[in-house]
Amino acid sequence: MRLRHPDGTTVHLGYCSNVHQAEDLEGVISQLAEYAEPVRERLGVDLLGIGLWLARDVVTRLSTDDATVERLKRELHLRGLETVTLNAFPYAGFHDDVVKKDVYLPDWADETRLRHTLDCARVLAGLLPQDAERGSVSTLPLAWREPWPRERADTARRALDLLADGLAAIESDTGRRIRVGFEPEPGCVVETTAQAVRELGGLDPERLGVCLDACHLAVQFEDPRAALDRLSAAGLPVVKLQASCAVEAADPADPVARKALRRLAEPRFLHQTRTTHLGAVLGVDDLGDALDGGLPTGSGPWRTHFHAPLHADPEPPLRTTAGHLTDVLTGLLGGLTARCDHIEVETYTWSVLPEPPADLTGGIATELAWARERLTGLGLKEDHS
Repeated sequence: MRLRHPDGTTVHLGYCSNVHQAEDLEGVISQLAEYAEPVRERLGVDLLGIGLWLARDVVTRLSTDDATVERLKRELHLRGLETVTLNAFPYAGFHDDVVKKDVYLPDWADETRLRHTLDCARVLAGLLPQDAERGSVSTLPLAWREPWPRERADTARRALDLLADGLAAIESDTGRRIRVGFEPEPGCVVETTAQAVRELGGLDPERLGVCLDACHLAVQFEDPRAALDRLSAAGLPVVKLQASCAVEAADPADPVARKALRRLAEPRFLHQTRTTHLGAVLGVDDLGDALDGGLPTGSGPWRTHFHAPLHADPEPPLRTTAGHLTDVLTGLLGGLTARCDHIEVETYTWSVLPEPPADLTGGIATELAWARERLTGLGLKEDHS
């Protein structure tokens, strides 16, 4: 859906389709009918944004066939949907039985990642609504942190220059501007906004920036205002916000809390877990490692990279970082000017919850209503034009 910031900026709010399993074009189109259109109807809006995740095979087909792009665009239009953003972080197999660290491959030292991202940008240029100012594509924060020798880092940096050149060529060819946002994530080469400034500073701000994931920001115990000011000072735009919540255990030594956390330690996705001690952030790569003694329990709360539904409390005594997300929204859109215009609710973990919902459509719609309420509370108004 679209909202209007007091400064006149159109802010696009939608949800990410990586929650749905689809590795081919027919699957993508069917999920629009099965989920996205019913979500729009539940919300009672005429237009709903959906941030598409397209597996590599789908992108290959679309990037070589303009008629197929037009077919997908028609399907979106017929169902009251629009796409202004793509999630190009997962390359393929996002709903395999075990994903874990495979989601970071190929990384930005592999030319395959550059080619995939530019193909996504070209596809998005064909899907953008005519009146959309620009599109956005989110991608991984260079690579998992290891191995990352100097030569691979140098190769990745050269790839980013080629990425900016490629995006400029797409704009010249199509007249549509697409920006790419690198998404800091715990455990990666870029896991904090400070590292984003160090590794991504000096890039073309008209085409490259940051995709800020609020769950990741919370897991790293980053203060939203300080993080946003840091990015702004470095000239790194927030190309896109992924509205998401982490899971927090206030007392990780509590047996009841540990039992609830154990139920979240599932085998498909990586659930990086962090705590603080004497002002430092300590972490392990997966929740099971933390529960097996990898993190101290007496120095502060644990926060886990498990995208929890925005509107719902997890199993007590666990809680979410919804307050942190609200602070991020306030920092981006609560001021005189909008600092971000693409917001994507990204709760891809519904299927691995201890008790998956019987009504996924209703859950997604309720999350979007939660986000809409926070945004209108900041002074944005729904745009029905």
